[in-house]
Amino acid sequence: MLSPGLRRSAPTRGRDGGAEGEAREGGPAATRVRSQAPEEPVLLSAVDPDACEPVPTGLTELDRVLSGGLVPGSVTLIGGEPGIGKSTLLLQAAASAARQGRRTLLVAAEESAEQVRRRAERLGALVADCYVVATADLQTALESVGTIRPELLVVDSIQTIGDPSLASQVGSTTQVRECAQALAHYAKVTGTATVLVGHVTKDGVLAGPRTLEHLVDTVLSFDGDRHHCLRHLSATKHRYGTTGEIGLFEMAESGLVGLVDPSAVLLADRRRGVAGSVVAPVIEGRRPLLVEVQALVSESRSTSPRRVVQGVPPARLSLLLAVLERCVGLSVSAHDVFVSTVGGIKVAEPACDLPLALALVSAVAGVPISEKIVAFGEIGLGGEIRQAPAAGRRVSEAARLGFERALVPILTPPPAGRIEVIQVATIAEAVSAVDLADIRHLARRPDRSRTLGGSTQGAEGHGESLPGRPVAGRPPRPAVKPRIGLSVVRD
Repeated sequence: MLSPGLRRSAPTRGRDGGAEGEAREGGPAATRVRSQAPEEPVLLSAVDPDACEPVPTGLTELDRVLSGGLVPGSVTLIGGEPGIGKSTLLLQAAASAARQGRRTLLVAAEESAEQVRRRAERLGALVADCYVVATADLQTALESVGTIRPELLVVDSIQTIGDPSLASQVGSTTQVRECAQALAHYAKVTGTATVLVGHVTKDGVLAGPRTLEHLVDTVLSFDGDRHHCLRHLSATKHRYGTTGEIGLFEMAESGLVGLVDPSAVLLADRRRGVAGSVVAPVIEGRRPLLVEVQALVSESRSTSPRRVVQGVPPARLSLLLAVLERCVGLSVSAHDVFVSTVGGIKVAEPACDLPLALALVSAVAGVPISEKIVAFGEIGLGGEIRQAPAAGRRVSEAARLGFERALVPILTPPPAGRIEVIQVATIAEAVSAVDLADIRHLARRPDRSRTLGGSTQGAEGHGESLPGRPVAGRPPRPAVKPRIGLSVVRD
Protein backbone atom coordinates (compact mmCIF):
# COMPACT_ATOMS: atom_id res chain seq x y z
CA MET A 1 0.00 0.00 0.00
CA LEU A 2 1.41 3.41 -0.92
CA SER A 3 2.47 5.73 1.86
CA PRO A 4 0.79 9.16 2.31
CA GLY A 5 3.85 10.87 0.86
CA LEU A 6 3.56 8.86 -2.34
CA ARG A 7 -0.12 9.67 -2.64
CA ARG A 8 0.70 13.38 -2.37
CA SER A 9 3.55 13.24 -4.90
CA ALA A 10 1.79 11.28 -7.63
CA PRO A 11 -0.91 13.91 -8.38
CA THR A 12 1.64 16.73 -8.38
CA ARG A 13 2.33 16.19 -12.02
CA GLY A 14 -1.37 16.52 -12.83
CA ARG A 15 -1.76 19.81 -10.93
CA ASP A 16 1.27 21.17 -12.78
CA GLY A 17 -0.28 20.32 -16.13
CA GLY A 18 1.07 16.79 -16.35
CA ALA A 19 -0.65 13.49 -16.88
CA GLU A 20 -3.80 14.24 -14.91
CA GLY A 21 -4.12 17.66 -16.55
CA GLU A 22 -3.88 16.01 -19.94
CA ALA A 23 -6.50 13.50 -18.87
CA ARG A 24 -8.97 16.29 -18.09
CA GLU A 25 -8.23 17.93 -21.44
CA GLY A 26 -8.55 14.66 -23.39
CA GLY A 27 -4.82 14.42 -24.13
CA PRO A 28 -2.74 11.27 -24.66
CA ALA A 29 -2.53 10.56 -20.93
CA ALA A 30 -6.32 10.31 -20.72
CA THR A 31 -6.32 7.32 -23.02
CA ARG A 32 -3.56 5.66 -21.01
CA VAL A 33 -5.28 6.21 -17.66
CA ARG A 34 -8.62 4.92 -18.94
CA SER A 35 -6.91 1.86 -20.47
CA GLN A 36 -5.46 0.99 -17.07
CA ALA A 37 -8.86 1.11 -15.32
CA PRO A 38 -11.70 0.29 -17.73
CA GLU A 39 -15.17 0.92 -16.38
CA GLU A 40 -16.68 -2.16 -17.97
CA PRO A 41 -15.45 -5.37 -19.61
CA VAL A 42 -14.69 -5.29 -23.31
CA LEU A 43 -14.30 -8.00 -25.91
CA LEU A 44 -10.74 -9.27 -26.13
CA SER A 45 -10.89 -9.01 -29.92
CA ALA A 46 -11.85 -5.32 -29.59
CA VAL A 47 -8.71 -4.38 -27.63
CA ASP A 48 -6.31 -2.28 -29.68
CA PRO A 49 -2.93 -4.12 -29.80
CA ASP A 50 -1.15 -0.96 -30.98
CA ALA A 51 -1.63 0.54 -27.52
CA CYS A 52 1.42 -1.43 -26.33
CA GLU A 53 3.59 -1.02 -29.42
CA PRO A 54 7.30 -0.96 -28.46
CA VAL A 55 9.34 2.16 -29.17
CA PRO A 56 12.94 1.44 -30.30
CA THR A 57 15.70 2.73 -28.06
CA GLY A 58 18.16 3.00 -30.94
CA LEU A 59 20.50 0.29 -29.55
CA THR A 60 20.03 -2.66 -31.89
CA GLU A 61 21.03 -5.42 -29.46
CA LEU A 62 18.91 -3.99 -26.65
CA ASP A 63 15.92 -3.67 -28.96
CA ARG A 64 16.45 -7.27 -30.09
CA VAL A 65 16.11 -8.56 -26.52
CA LEU A 66 13.11 -6.28 -25.86
CA SER A 67 11.32 -7.50 -29.01
CA GLY A 68 11.53 -4.09 -30.64
CA GLY A 69 12.03 -1.60 -27.81
CA LEU A 70 10.49 -0.26 -24.61
CA VAL A 71 6.70 -0.15 -24.36
CA PRO A 72 5.27 3.14 -22.98
CA GLY A 73 4.10 2.56 -19.41
CA SER A 74 6.18 -0.60 -19.00
CA VAL A 75 8.54 -1.26 -16.09
CA THR A 76 11.83 -3.05 -16.79
CA LEU A 77 14.25 -4.39 -14.19
CA ILE A 78 17.85 -5.01 -15.22
CA GLY A 79 20.31 -6.83 -12.96
CA GLY A 80 23.98 -7.69 -13.14
CA GLU A 81 27.20 -7.78 -11.19
CA PRO A 82 28.83 -4.51 -10.11
CA GLY A 83 31.01 -2.99 -12.80
CA ILE A 84 29.56 -5.10 -15.61
CA GLY A 85 28.21 -2.04 -17.47
CA LYS A 86 24.55 -1.62 -16.50
CA SER A 87 24.83 2.13 -15.96
CA THR A 88 26.79 2.51 -19.19
CA LEU A 89 24.17 0.60 -21.17
CA LEU A 90 21.26 2.61 -19.80
CA LEU A 91 23.02 5.95 -20.23
CA GLN A 92 23.66 5.08 -23.88
CA ALA A 93 20.01 4.02 -24.25
CA ALA A 94 18.79 7.28 -22.67
CA ALA A 95 21.03 9.35 -24.92
CA SER A 96 19.90 7.40 -27.99
CA ALA A 97 16.24 7.99 -27.09
CA ALA A 98 16.96 11.70 -26.56
CA ARG A 99 18.49 11.93 -30.02
CA GLN A 100 15.15 10.71 -31.37
CA GLY A 101 13.41 13.66 -29.70
CA ARG A 102 12.21 11.79 -26.60
CA ARG A 103 12.80 13.46 -23.25
CA THR A 104 14.69 11.21 -20.79
CA LEU A 105 15.50 11.48 -17.09
CA LEU A 106 18.17 9.56 -15.18
CA VAL A 107 17.72 9.33 -11.41
CA ALA A 108 21.25 8.72 -10.08
CA ALA A 109 20.88 7.39 -6.53
CA GLU A 110 24.45 6.04 -6.34
CA GLU A 111 26.47 8.68 -8.20
CA SER A 112 26.71 12.44 -8.34
CA ALA A 113 25.58 14.44 -11.34
CA GLU A 114 29.24 15.25 -12.07
CA GLN A 115 30.13 11.55 -12.27
CA VAL A 116 27.28 10.89 -14.67
CA ARG A 117 28.31 13.88 -16.75
CA ARG A 118 31.90 12.62 -17.03
CA ARG A 119 30.69 9.22 -18.19
CA ALA A 120 28.32 10.79 -20.70
CA GLU A 121 31.18 12.86 -22.12
CA ARG A 122 33.33 9.75 -22.51
CA LEU A 123 30.49 7.87 -24.21
CA GLY A 124 29.45 10.75 -26.45
CA ALA A 125 26.07 10.89 -24.69
CA LEU A 126 25.89 14.65 -24.05
CA VAL A 127 22.70 15.38 -25.97
CA ALA A 128 19.72 17.66 -25.53
CA ASP A 129 16.60 16.42 -23.71
CA CYS A 130 18.65 14.06 -21.52
CA TYR A 131 18.28 15.12 -17.87
CA VAL A 132 19.84 13.82 -14.65
CA VAL A 133 18.95 14.27 -10.98
CA ALA A 134 21.29 12.95 -8.28
CA THR A 135 19.07 11.96 -5.37
CA ALA A 136 18.31 8.92 -3.25
CA ASP A 137 14.99 10.38 -2.06
CA LEU A 138 11.93 8.95 -3.77
CA GLN A 139 9.86 12.08 -3.14
CA THR A 140 12.48 14.30 -4.78
CA ALA A 141 12.75 11.90 -7.70
CA LEU A 142 8.98 11.88 -8.26
CA GLU A 143 8.85 15.66 -8.10
CA SER A 144 11.60 15.83 -10.74
CA VAL A 145 9.67 13.39 -12.90
CA GLY A 146 6.56 15.56 -12.56
CA THR A 147 8.54 18.62 -13.62
CA ILE A 148 10.47 17.09 -16.54
CA ARG A 149 7.69 14.72 -17.69
CA PRO A 150 10.08 12.30 -19.46
CA GLU A 151 9.11 9.57 -21.86
CA LEU A 152 11.92 7.38 -20.53
CA LEU A 153 12.82 7.20 -16.82
CA VAL A 154 15.92 5.35 -15.54
CA VAL A 155 16.36 4.76 -11.79
CA ASP A 156 19.86 3.65 -10.78
CA SER A 157 19.32 1.82 -8.50
CA ILE A 158 16.15 0.57 -6.83
CA GLN A 159 18.11 -0.72 -3.80
CA THR A 160 19.63 2.70 -3.01
CA ILE A 161 16.57 4.91 -3.37
CA GLY A 162 14.27 5.27 -0.39
CA ASP A 163 11.10 6.90 0.89
CA PRO A 164 11.75 8.99 4.03
CA SER A 165 8.17 8.48 5.19
CA LEU A 166 8.92 4.80 5.81
CA ALA A 167 10.58 3.80 9.07
CA SER A 168 12.68 1.00 7.55
CA GLN A 169 16.24 1.41 6.35
CA VAL A 170 17.07 2.17 2.72
CA GLY A 171 17.70 -1.09 0.86
CA SER A 172 15.47 -3.14 3.14
CA THR A 173 12.77 -5.40 1.80
CA THR A 174 10.03 -2.92 2.71
CA GLN A 175 11.81 0.05 1.11
CA VAL A 176 12.59 -1.80 -2.13
CA ARG A 177 9.04 -3.12 -2.44
CA GLU A 178 7.28 0.16 -1.66
CA CYS A 179 9.54 2.27 -3.88
CA ALA A 180 9.18 -0.16 -6.76
CA GLN A 181 5.40 -0.18 -6.37
CA ALA A 182 5.28 3.63 -6.37
CA LEU A 183 7.42 3.89 -9.51
CA ALA A 184 5.47 1.15 -11.26
CA HIS A 185 2.16 2.82 -10.42
CA TYR A 186 3.46 6.15 -11.72
CA ALA A 187 4.67 4.49 -14.93
CA LYS A 188 1.30 2.87 -15.59
CA VAL A 189 -0.69 6.03 -14.89
CA THR A 190 1.49 8.37 -16.96
CA GLY A 191 2.64 5.99 -19.69
CA THR A 192 6.30 6.56 -18.89
CA ALA A 193 8.67 3.75 -19.88
CA THR A 194 10.63 3.07 -16.68
CA VAL A 195 13.85 1.10 -16.20
CA LEU A 196 15.02 0.08 -12.73
CA VAL A 197 18.58 -1.05 -12.04
CA GLY A 198 18.81 -3.89 -9.53
CA HIS A 199 21.70 -5.31 -7.53
CA VAL A 200 22.50 -9.02 -7.49
CA THR A 201 23.67 -11.25 -4.66
CA LYS A 202 26.87 -13.28 -4.62
CA ASP A 203 24.87 -16.16 -6.11
CA GLY A 204 23.94 -14.03 -9.12
CA VAL A 205 20.23 -13.60 -8.30
CA LEU A 206 18.46 -10.26 -7.96
CA ALA A 207 18.63 -8.79 -4.48
CA GLY A 208 15.48 -7.75 -2.69
CA PRO A 209 12.05 -9.32 -2.33
CA ARG A 210 10.81 -11.81 -4.86
CA THR A 211 7.77 -9.60 -5.41
CA LEU A 212 10.08 -7.17 -7.20
CA GLU A 213 10.33 -9.52 -10.18
CA HIS A 214 6.57 -10.13 -10.17
CA LEU A 215 5.87 -6.40 -10.04
CA VAL A 216 7.75 -5.45 -13.23
CA ASP A 217 6.92 -6.32 -16.82
CA THR A 218 10.41 -7.30 -17.95
CA VAL A 219 13.44 -8.72 -16.15
CA LEU A 220 16.79 -8.43 -17.94
CA SER A 221 20.08 -10.05 -17.00
CA PHE A 222 23.33 -8.37 -18.03
CA ASP A 223 26.23 -10.80 -17.72
CA GLY A 224 29.86 -11.13 -18.67
CA ASP A 225 33.36 -11.17 -17.27
CA ARG A 226 34.64 -7.82 -16.08
CA HIS A 227 38.12 -8.84 -17.19
CA HIS A 228 36.93 -9.49 -20.76
CA CYS A 229 35.17 -7.27 -23.26
CA LEU A 230 32.19 -9.50 -24.13
CA ARG A 231 28.81 -8.76 -22.52
CA HIS A 232 25.52 -10.54 -23.14
CA LEU A 233 22.00 -9.37 -22.35
CA SER A 234 19.05 -11.72 -21.98
CA ALA A 235 15.47 -11.57 -20.73
CA THR A 236 14.20 -13.98 -18.09
CA LYS A 237 10.73 -12.41 -18.13
CA HIS A 238 9.08 -10.30 -20.81
CA ARG A 239 5.35 -9.64 -20.96
CA TYR A 240 5.56 -7.91 -24.35
CA GLY A 241 7.55 -10.49 -26.28
CA THR A 242 9.77 -13.55 -26.23
CA THR A 243 12.45 -14.36 -23.67
CA GLY A 244 14.61 -16.39 -26.02
CA GLU A 245 16.60 -13.57 -27.61
CA ILE A 246 20.12 -12.62 -26.56
CA GLY A 247 21.99 -9.38 -27.19
CA LEU A 248 25.77 -9.32 -27.44
CA PHE A 249 27.92 -6.28 -26.76
CA GLU A 250 31.61 -5.53 -26.72
CA MET A 251 32.95 -3.15 -24.09
CA ALA A 252 35.12 -0.59 -25.89
CA GLU A 253 36.64 2.77 -24.99
CA SER A 254 33.56 4.52 -26.37
CA GLY A 255 31.14 2.31 -24.42
CA LEU A 256 29.14 -0.77 -25.30
CA VAL A 257 29.10 -1.65 -29.01
CA GLY A 258 26.63 -4.15 -30.44
CA LEU A 259 28.18 -7.10 -32.24
CA VAL A 260 27.15 -7.39 -35.87
CA ASP A 261 28.74 -10.84 -36.30
CA PRO A 262 28.89 -12.45 -32.84
CA SER A 263 29.90 -15.90 -34.11
CA ALA A 264 33.08 -14.53 -35.66
CA VAL A 265 33.93 -12.69 -32.42
CA LEU A 266 33.33 -15.78 -30.28
CA LEU A 267 35.68 -17.86 -32.44
CA ALA A 268 38.31 -15.17 -33.06
CA ASP A 269 40.75 -16.43 -30.40
CA ARG A 270 40.27 -20.14 -31.02
CA ARG A 271 43.50 -22.14 -31.22
CA ARG A 272 43.90 -24.89 -33.76
CA GLY A 273 45.04 -28.39 -32.96
CA VAL A 274 43.96 -28.36 -29.31
CA ALA A 275 42.40 -31.51 -27.85
CA GLY A 276 39.07 -31.11 -26.10
CA SER A 277 37.71 -28.33 -28.34
CA VAL A 278 34.58 -28.60 -30.49
CA VAL A 279 32.39 -25.88 -32.04
CA ALA A 280 28.65 -26.09 -31.37
CA PRO A 281 26.03 -24.24 -33.46
CA VAL A 282 23.41 -23.11 -30.95
CA ILE A 283 20.18 -21.15 -31.36
CA GLU A 284 19.49 -18.15 -29.14
CA GLY A 285 16.01 -16.93 -29.99
CA ARG A 286 16.06 -16.65 -33.78
CA ARG A 287 19.81 -16.12 -33.98
CA PRO A 288 22.30 -18.93 -34.67
CA LEU A 289 25.61 -18.67 -32.80
CA LEU A 290 28.79 -20.70 -33.06
CA VAL A 291 30.16 -21.37 -29.58
CA GLU A 292 33.37 -23.20 -28.75
CA VAL A 293 32.93 -25.93 -26.13
CA GLN A 294 36.09 -26.90 -24.25
CA ALA A 295 36.82 -29.87 -22.00
CA LEU A 296 39.85 -30.72 -19.92
CA VAL A 297 40.37 -34.07 -18.18
CA SER A 298 43.25 -34.65 -15.76
CA GLU A 299 44.18 -37.23 -13.19
CA SER A 300 42.73 -36.50 -9.78
CA ARG A 301 44.81 -36.66 -6.63
CA SER A 302 41.69 -36.57 -4.50
CA THR A 303 39.36 -39.33 -3.48
CA SER A 304 36.50 -37.18 -4.79
CA PRO A 305 37.32 -36.04 -8.35
CA ARG A 306 36.07 -32.58 -9.23
CA ARG A 307 33.49 -31.64 -11.86
CA VAL A 308 33.84 -27.95 -12.72
CA VAL A 309 31.26 -26.65 -15.21
CA GLN A 310 30.83 -23.18 -16.70
CA GLY A 311 28.27 -22.30 -19.37
CA VAL A 312 26.38 -25.63 -19.52
CA PRO A 313 24.05 -27.27 -16.97
CA PRO A 314 26.04 -29.47 -14.56
CA ALA A 315 23.33 -32.14 -14.74
CA ARG A 316 23.95 -32.54 -18.48
CA LEU A 317 27.64 -33.18 -17.86
CA SER A 318 26.84 -35.92 -15.32
CA LEU A 319 24.42 -37.51 -17.77
CA LEU A 320 26.91 -37.42 -20.65
CA LEU A 321 29.70 -38.93 -18.57
CA ALA A 322 27.42 -41.84 -17.66
CA VAL A 323 26.36 -42.35 -21.29
CA LEU A 324 29.97 -42.23 -22.52
CA GLU A 325 31.02 -44.84 -19.98
CA ARG A 326 28.11 -47.08 -20.92
CA CYS A 327 28.17 -46.75 -24.69
CA VAL A 328 31.79 -45.91 -25.54
CA GLY A 329 33.70 -47.32 -22.59
CA LEU A 330 35.05 -43.93 -21.53
CA SER A 331 35.53 -43.88 -17.76
CA VAL A 332 36.74 -40.76 -15.98
CA SER A 333 35.72 -41.75 -12.46
CA ALA A 334 39.30 -41.15 -11.25
CA HIS A 335 39.79 -37.91 -13.16
CA ASP A 336 38.94 -34.25 -12.68
CA VAL A 337 36.70 -32.90 -15.45
CA PHE A 338 36.53 -29.23 -16.44
CA VAL A 339 34.01 -27.99 -19.02
CA SER A 340 33.53 -24.44 -20.27
CA THR A 341 31.93 -22.47 -23.08
CA VAL A 342 34.14 -19.70 -24.46
CA GLY A 343 32.98 -16.11 -24.12
CA GLY A 344 30.76 -16.68 -21.10
CA ILE A 345 27.83 -17.78 -23.26
CA LYS A 346 25.38 -19.96 -21.32
CA VAL A 347 24.07 -22.84 -23.43
CA ALA A 348 21.10 -24.64 -21.92
CA GLU A 349 19.66 -26.40 -24.98
CA PRO A 350 20.21 -30.20 -25.26
CA ALA A 351 21.59 -29.77 -28.80
CA CYS A 352 24.94 -29.02 -27.15
CA ASP A 353 25.18 -32.64 -25.90
CA LEU A 354 27.00 -34.03 -28.93
CA PRO A 355 29.77 -31.40 -29.15
CA LEU A 356 30.32 -31.63 -25.38
CA ALA A 357 30.59 -35.42 -25.54
CA LEU A 358 33.07 -35.23 -28.42
CA ALA A 359 35.12 -32.65 -26.54
CA LEU A 360 35.31 -34.99 -23.53
CA VAL A 361 36.47 -37.92 -25.67
CA SER A 362 39.02 -35.74 -27.42
CA ALA A 363 40.33 -34.42 -24.09
CA VAL A 364 40.76 -37.92 -22.66
CA ALA A 365 42.39 -39.26 -25.83
CA GLY A 366 44.65 -36.26 -26.22
CA VAL A 367 43.74 -36.17 -29.92
CA PRO A 368 42.35 -32.90 -31.37
CA ILE A 369 39.27 -32.91 -33.56
CA SER A 370 39.51 -31.13 -36.90
CA GLU A 371 38.91 -27.40 -36.55
CA LYS A 372 36.66 -27.55 -39.63
CA ILE A 373 34.01 -29.70 -37.90
CA VAL A 374 30.89 -28.58 -36.03
CA ALA A 375 28.46 -30.87 -34.23
CA PHE A 376 25.03 -30.65 -32.64
CA GLY A 377 22.40 -33.07 -31.36
CA GLU A 378 20.77 -34.26 -28.17
CA ILE A 379 22.08 -37.49 -26.63
CA GLY A 380 19.62 -39.90 -25.03
CA LEU A 381 20.29 -42.27 -22.18
CA GLY A 382 20.80 -45.11 -24.66
CA GLY A 383 23.46 -43.20 -26.58
CA GLU A 384 21.16 -42.28 -29.47
CA ILE A 385 21.50 -38.89 -31.18
CA ARG A 386 18.19 -37.07 -31.34
CA GLN A 387 17.09 -34.26 -33.61
CA ALA A 388 17.59 -30.58 -32.83
CA PRO A 389 15.33 -27.75 -34.02
CA ALA A 390 16.43 -25.23 -36.66
CA ALA A 391 19.06 -27.57 -38.09
CA GLY A 392 19.17 -25.66 -41.36
CA ARG A 393 20.06 -22.37 -39.69
CA ARG A 394 22.77 -24.05 -37.62
CA VAL A 395 24.42 -25.63 -40.64
CA SER A 396 24.10 -22.46 -42.72
CA GLU A 397 25.84 -20.40 -40.03
CA ALA A 398 28.66 -22.94 -39.89
CA ALA A 399 29.05 -22.90 -43.67
CA ARG A 400 29.12 -19.08 -43.67
CA LEU A 401 32.14 -19.08 -41.39
CA GLY A 402 34.07 -21.62 -43.45
CA PHE A 403 33.40 -24.92 -41.69
CA GLU A 404 33.52 -27.93 -43.99
CA ARG A 405 31.78 -30.75 -42.10
CA ALA A 406 28.85 -31.00 -39.69
CA LEU A 407 27.95 -33.97 -37.49
CA VAL A 408 24.15 -34.01 -37.23
CA PRO A 409 21.41 -36.44 -36.06
CA ILE A 410 20.52 -39.20 -38.48
CA LEU A 411 17.10 -37.79 -39.42
CA THR A 412 18.37 -34.30 -40.17
CA PRO A 413 17.71 -33.47 -43.85
CA PRO A 414 20.91 -32.52 -45.65
CA PRO A 415 20.74 -28.80 -46.45
CA ALA A 416 21.86 -27.34 -49.73
CA GLY A 417 25.32 -25.81 -49.59
CA ARG A 418 29.02 -26.44 -49.70
CA ILE A 419 29.26 -28.04 -46.25
CA GLU A 420 29.44 -31.83 -45.89
CA VAL A 421 26.79 -33.26 -43.57
CA ILE A 422 27.64 -36.45 -41.65
CA GLN A 423 24.55 -38.11 -40.19
CA VAL A 424 25.11 -40.21 -37.07
CA ALA A 425 22.64 -42.31 -35.12
CA THR A 426 24.60 -42.99 -31.92
CA ILE A 427 27.38 -41.42 -29.91
CA ALA A 428 29.61 -44.36 -30.87
CA GLU A 429 29.12 -43.54 -34.56
CA ALA A 430 29.91 -39.89 -33.88
CA VAL A 431 33.12 -40.83 -32.06
CA SER A 432 34.11 -43.05 -34.99
CA ALA A 433 33.33 -40.27 -37.48
CA VAL A 434 36.01 -38.06 -35.91
CA ASP A 435 38.59 -40.93 -35.80
CA LEU A 436 38.71 -41.33 -32.04
CA ALA A 437 37.23 -44.75 -31.37
CA ASP A 438 39.22 -47.32 -33.39
CA ILE A 439 40.50 -49.87 -30.87
CA ARG A 440 43.31 -50.80 -33.22
CA HIS A 441 44.91 -47.44 -32.50
CA LEU A 442 45.11 -48.21 -28.79
CA ALA A 443 48.05 -49.86 -27.02
CA ARG A 444 49.56 -49.91 -23.57
CA ARG A 445 52.25 -47.33 -22.96
CA PRO A 446 53.88 -46.83 -19.56
CA ASP A 447 54.39 -43.09 -19.95
CA ARG A 448 50.72 -42.17 -20.41
CA SER A 449 47.63 -42.91 -18.39
CA ARG A 450 44.82 -41.03 -20.12
CA THR A 451 42.63 -43.40 -22.04
CA LEU A 452 39.60 -43.96 -24.14
CA GLY A 453 38.72 -46.97 -21.97
CA GLY A 454 38.64 -50.67 -22.79
CA SER A 455 35.89 -50.64 -25.39
CA THR A 456 36.06 -51.98 -28.94
CA GLN A 457 34.28 -50.73 -32.01
CA GLY A 458 32.00 -53.07 -33.85
CA ALA A 459 31.35 -53.13 -37.55
CA GLU A 460 28.01 -51.45 -37.02
CA GLY A 461 29.63 -48.51 -35.22
CA HIS A 462 28.31 -49.43 -31.75
CA GLY A 463 30.83 -49.54 -28.93
CA GLU A 464 31.11 -52.90 -27.10
CA SER A 465 31.50 -51.37 -23.68
CA LEU A 466 30.15 -54.48 -21.93
CA PRO A 467 32.69 -57.35 -22.36
CA GLY A 468 31.11 -60.74 -22.81
CA ARG A 469 27.98 -59.36 -24.45
CA PRO A 470 27.04 -61.51 -27.47
CA VAL A 471 27.19 -59.85 -30.89
CA ALA A 472 25.31 -61.17 -33.91
CA GLY A 473 27.57 -63.40 -35.98
CA ARG A 474 30.30 -63.66 -33.35
CA PRO A 475 30.94 -66.05 -30.48
CA PRO A 476 30.59 -64.49 -27.05
CA ARG A 477 33.81 -63.17 -25.55
CA PRO A 478 34.80 -63.80 -21.95
CA ALA A 479 34.14 -60.99 -19.53
CA VAL A 480 37.19 -58.78 -19.23
CA LYS A 481 37.36 -55.80 -16.93
CA PRO A 482 37.93 -52.55 -18.91
CA ARG A 483 41.50 -51.39 -18.68
CA ILE A 484 41.71 -47.74 -17.71
CA GLY A 485 45.39 -47.50 -18.61
CA LEU A 486 45.04 -47.73 -22.38
CA SER A 487 46.16 -44.66 -24.30
CA VAL A 488 46.14 -43.39 -27.86
CA VAL A 489 49.00 -44.10 -30.23
CA ARG A 490 48.97 -41.99 -33.35
CA ASP A 491 49.75 -43.63 -36.68
